[in-house]
Amino acid sequence: MDIFEKAFAFDEVEKVRAAGLYPYFHALSTKQDTEVVMDGKNIIMLGSNNYMGLTSDPRTIQAAHEALDRFGTGCSGSRFLNGTLTLHEELERELAGFFRKESAVTFSTGFQTNLGIISGLVGRHDFVLNDSENHASIVDGCRLSFARRSLKYEHNDMKALEDALKSLPEDYGKLIITDGVFSMSGDIANLPEIVSLARKYNARVMVDDAHGVGMIGECGRGTANYFGLEDEVDLIMTTFSKSLASLGGCVAASKQVAEYLRHKSRPFIFSASIPPANAAAALCALRILKSEPQRQKALISIADYMRQKLREAGVPFVEGSTAIIPIYTYDMERTFVVTRQLFERGVYVNPVIPPAVPEGGCMLRTSYTATHTREQMDRAAAVFRQVLVEGV
Repeated sequence: MDIFEKAFAFDEVEKVRAAGLYPYFHALSTKQDTEVVMDGKNIIMLGSNNYMGLTSDPRTIQAAHEALDRFGTGCSGSRFLNGTLTLHEELERELAGFFRKESAVTFSTGFQTNLGIISGLVGRHDFVLNDSENHASIVDGCRLSFARRSLKYEHNDMKALEDALKSLPEDYGKLIITDGVFSMSGDIANLPEIVSLARKYNARVMVDDAHGVGMIGECGRGTANYFGLEDEVDLIMTTFSKSLASLGGCVAASKQVAEYLRHKSRPFIFSASIPPANAAAALCALRILKSEPQRQKALISIADYMRQKLREAGVPFVEGSTAIIPIYTYDMERTFVVTRQLFERGVYVNPVIPPAVPEGGCMLRTSYTATHTREQMDRAAAVFRQVLVEGV
């Protein structure tokens, strides 16, 4: 059988396009901001992870310009060889301090960061325990590792996690991995109980805080800080493509673990390093995050305001406390229809369908930015009412 046969037979996209419901690959002709021009339309952006609103901040843009002038457009090699800049080292020092860990290692993307951590640390005699809502990069990191077994427990179900831990041999390595703030539901992990179980069953804890950083914790330090458990969490991972307004990722850990990953993580060793402009923008955004805690307060305030507007409009949504507000649509076709109708009326949201969510769990994932205004929320809520409540 031709290996391309599956591609030749793939017609799902064309069917959705033919129905006029294809929701992906809209092209922006402006910066990522609270309002954008997308496919030539003026749109309120409710689908970005630009939580701090720093992708269009003059300071992050200027920092990227200066790095381009000083270091050029790229590093032409991996961190392991010729691709380490003084800028990378400066960024890692500040990240380690931010997360109150001894050291930090940067990777070229957030997805690659999880691949690099898990495949680098988890060996043939180790087990991984995953929350069922963990990000796809964690799932693939487990596949890339030589883990003896990867076990999935029901989302935030601590009894299920303990049952899984009980079933494992005592003398084998165990790593519990959880998102801090879950990317689809906006839930916060039950980190205190996870840490307690890790102590009880001699396991290590890794938190993927891609969405938690900026959103929760002191000055946006994330989930471990939010619960006062920075000393109890062994690995804190985050991305730069969200609150840090750039591209890349990092892990903060003990000096020994960080040094091990620098020399054993294949995704780290065999990938070109973060381009100078990206590293400089992330460093600048990190400094703004630390110096302007009002941004975090503004983010949660605008999300709370939108929740109130949705209640008043009669729009059903999942209650929470973060800047991610999911609206369940359940059925895939309805999800695509509603997404198109919202877009036509000037509101962009992210349609989420399997495999990102379970069958029957389709949703509109809406997310908010510290620089959104209440006037924008009023306009968006009115559109939600028209589409989801009035059906017009």
